[in-house]
Amino acid sequence: MSISRFRDIVKWSDFVSFSEIITQIDDLVWGIPLIVLILATGIFLTIRLDLLQIFHLPRAFRNIFKEEPGCEGEISSFSALCTALSATIGTGNIVGVATAIVAGGPGALFWMWVAAFFGMATKYAEGFLAVKYRVITEDGHAIGGPFYYIENGMGTKWKWLAYLFAIFGALAGLLGIGTFSQVNSISSAVGNFFDPENAHTVLFFGADYSLAVVITGIVVTILVALVVIGGLKRISHVAEVIVPFMAVVYVIAGLIILVLNYDKIPAAVVEIIESAFGLRAVAGGALGAIIVAMQKGIARGIFSNEAGLGSAPIASAAARTNSAVRQGLISMTGTFIDTIVICSMTGLCIVIAGSWDIGLAGVAVTTHAFTSGLGPLFNGTIAAFVLMVCLVFFAFTTIIGWDFYSERCVAYLTHDSKAANWIFKGLFVVAVFVAPYFTIEEVWTIADIFNGLMAFPNLIALLILSPVIALETKRVLTRRDKENPPEDWVKNW
Repeated sequence: MSISRFRDIVKWSDFVSFSEIITQIDDLVWGIPLIVLILATGIFLTIRLDLLQIFHLPRAFRNIFKEEPGCEGEISSFSALCTALSATIGTGNIVGVATAIVAGGPGALFWMWVAAFFGMATKYAEGFLAVKYRVITEDGHAIGGPFYYIENGMGTKWKWLAYLFAIFGALAGLLGIGTFSQVNSISSAVGNFFDPENAHTVLFFGADYSLAVVITGIVVTILVALVVIGGLKRISHVAEVIVPFMAVVYVIAGLIILVLNYDKIPAAVVEIIESAFGLRAVAGGALGAIIVAMQKGIARGIFSNEAGLGSAPIASAAARTNSAVRQGLISMTGTFIDTIVICSMTGLCIVIAGSWDIGLAGVAVTTHAFTSGLGPLFNGTIAAFVLMVCLVFFAFTTIIGWDFYSERCVAYLTHDSKAANWIFKGLFVVAVFVAPYFTIEEVWTIADIFNGLMAFPNLIALLILSPVIALETKRVLTRRDKENPPEDWVKNW
C-alpha cells in the first residue's frame, strides 16, 4: 500500500461521521443491483404466474373473510393478514412516502407504484411458500417463513442462506424497521403536535429533549412490553382491531383531501410521471434524477409493503388454511392495500399541497399536506391531530408485528430456546425505549440497510422455487376456473 493511499484512508476514518458511514453503506446495499433484483423478481413472477395480480385480485379479496373449517394453523387468514398489515401499514405510509418524495421528487411515487404492482406477485409467492413449507410443531404451533421454505424447499445445503435471512430479520426488527423508525416517528409526531417549539424540555441521556417526546417514549415502551409478552394471539387480536379501523380513518381523511382538490389531481399525476422519467430535471441531470427517484421510491415502497423482504410469510404461515394458493392470494392483497391505496393517497396529498419542496422533513411534510388539504373543512389543529393519531396507531401496530417476526427469526437461530426468546424480548423493549433519541436521517438509513440485506436471501429463494410456485398455482387455479366459470366466482368463492 502506498503512503498516499494510507493517508487517504486515515483522513477518511478521522473525518467521516457515523451518518456518512451508514449513508455509504445504504447506497451500497440499495444500489442498482438490488433495485434490479427486486424488480426483476417481481416481473419474472408476474410473467410466470400469468398476471395473477390482475386477473385474480377480486378472488383474493373475497377469500379474506372466509374460514376453512378443520384446517391446521393458529389464527384465521384475516388475522394473519391483519398481523402482516400491522407490520406494513405504518410510518412507511405516512413518513416513508414523504421522505421518498422529498429526496427523489414526486417521481418516487411512480416507482413505488411500479414496485407495488410487481411486488404483488412477489407477495403472492411468499404467502404461497409460507404455507407449503411451514412446520406444525408437537404443541400445534404453525411456524414458517423464508428460513423454512429455504431449508425445506431448497434443501439442507442451503441452510446457511436460511440462517443469513434469520440474522438479518432479527436485526431489522431490533434495530431497524421494527423499533427505531417507528418509535422515532411516534415521538416526533407527538412532540411536534404538543410542543412544536420545544418549550418544555427535560435533561435525558445527557441532552435536552422535549418533555412530550420523553413521556411518549416511556408510554410506548410500557405498552409494547405489555403486548409482546402476550405472544402471537395477543398481537393478532390487537392488530385485527386497530389496523382496519385506523386504515379506514386514514383513507377517509385522504379521500376528503382529494375530493376537495379533485381539479388538481391531473396536474399532480403529470408532475409525478414527468419527475419519474427525469423530464423536469435540469440539463444533463435527467439520468441522475431517474436513478434517485427509482432508488428512493423502490426503497420506501419496499419499506412500506415489504414485498420481497420475506417478513410477511412469517405471519402467513400461522394462518388456518390447507391451501397455499389461497393464502398466497390473500397475502397479495396486503401490498395492494398498503401501497396502491394508502401510499398513493399520502403521495398525492403531498404533491398537490407542494409540501415536499418547502424545506420540511419527515412527518412534518405529511402534516403540512393534511392541514392545508383539510383546511377548508377543519381547523388545522384538528387535521394535525387526526394525522398524529393515525401515525401513532399505525406505527404501534408495526412495532408489535415486527416483534413477532423477529422473535420467529431468533427462535429459528436458537432452535426455539425459551431463554433466548425472553432475552430478545428484553432487548426489543430496550430498543423501543432509546429509539426516540436518534435523528430521523440515521433511523431511516439503518432501517433501509437491514431491509435490503433481508431481501437478498429471500429473493434468491423465490427465484429458485419459482417452478414449484408456478406449477402448483396454475394447477389449482385452472381446476378452479374449469369448475367455476368467471361468472360464478362471486357465488362460489
